[in-house]
Amino acid sequence: MRAAGRRQVVADLIPQLIIFDCDGVLVDSEVISCRAHAETLTRHGYPITADQVFDRFLGRSMRQATLEIEAELGRALPDDFPAQVYAEVFKLFAASLQATPHINDALTGITVPACVASSGPPEKISTSLNRVGLYDRFAPNIFSAVQVQNGKPAPDLFLFAAEQMKVPPARCLVIEDSIAGVTAALAAGMIAFGYHGGSHCRPDTADTLRAAGAAVTFDDMRQLPDLIARIGAD
Repeated sequence: MRAAGRRQVVADLIPQLIIFDCDGVLVDSEVISCRAHAETLTRHGYPITADQVFDRFLGRSMRQATLEIEAELGRALPDDFPAQVYAEVFKLFAASLQATPHINDALTGITVPACVASSGPPEKISTSLNRVGLYDRFAPNIFSAVQVQNGKPAPDLFLFAAEQMKVPPARCLVIEDSIAGVTAALAAGMIAFGYHGGSHCRPDTADTLRAAGAAVTFDDMRQLPDLIARIGAD
């Protein structure tokens, strides 16, 4: 969709539900997760850096990433490979995970109902949100890619979240930090805002999110309530 067209759609949207991605949006976790994923893959004979994991798998589910790597290796990774990755992730989370700066202020300022839709498994989502004190803000409206057939960039997870929350997809606004997430939102018939204020984001992240179809990009969560309030007001 062209930029002018996206702006018009946003102007016409009165959101009834805000769908938040978790990693990189609610919690500043992507650097940690990419590092743990890369180190575990390397131990299993697939040398890869955290930056390469970021480039290839940001926003995608562990299931999708593992299938892709196994196809390249020509062999299966151990059955407990995801558990090994998450064990390392949880160890690093306990030492250094932080909430996204100003996310509490943003959530306090948003009056529209909200939920979480993440590519991570439920244990990872609950661990990270509990670690930073955000779990109770969203529970039980927390949805994982393990609940659908296809993860992001397919629309399944966002459509599932909208169905569970009983809101039409066209009335949903998604907050994402990845190309896969923005692509999934658009495929679901939703509007996406691209957040590029996480520690994993690069100087060109805003441009890449806009190119993927994000209607609005922002780098400070304190901006979000006003950005949402302005929808339909212009």
